[in-house]
Amino acid sequence: MTTAEPGPVDFSDLERETLRCVLRHMIPASAELGVPGADDPLIFADILRSIQRDRWRVGDALRVIDALCGGGLAGLADSDQEKCLSEFRALHPGLSGILESAAARCYYRDDRVMASIGMEARPPFPLGYQVDQGDWSLLDPVRARGRIYRDAS
Repeated sequence: MTTAEPGPVDFSDLERETLRCVLRHMIPASAELGVPGADDPLIFADILRSIQRDRWRVGDALRVIDALCGGGLAGLADSDQEKCLSEFRALHPGLSGILESAAARCYYRDDRVMASIGMEARPPFPLGYQVDQGDWSLLDPVRARGRIYRDAS
């Protein structure tokens, strides 16, 4: 049995407008770097498709943001939007983290963004990506600590 790919989450027009505004502030477009913002239509559609499991928490976050702003975030001037979003992030770090995670997850899998950071625009599997080796001695304090778990067997 196959399952269909989930469709976009049903948000009200106000929630979509607020989410798009939040994303624009989180990751703005850059003409200098040639990258879209997180509110780009393709990235925005990907975010709406990808937040199924967090739909209710995202909805809660958007309602809290609009309440902090006295109505709708998108209707405010940019400076007032920034103040409102800063207050939201300080008062509700958990809800803020859900929005940040969804934005980053979808933003950095966009082909245009991948190309702008010098990565081949393709899935990581099956070819993988070359990762530069780091300083493994940084793990010595962890190894010296010994086991902090018990065997399940």
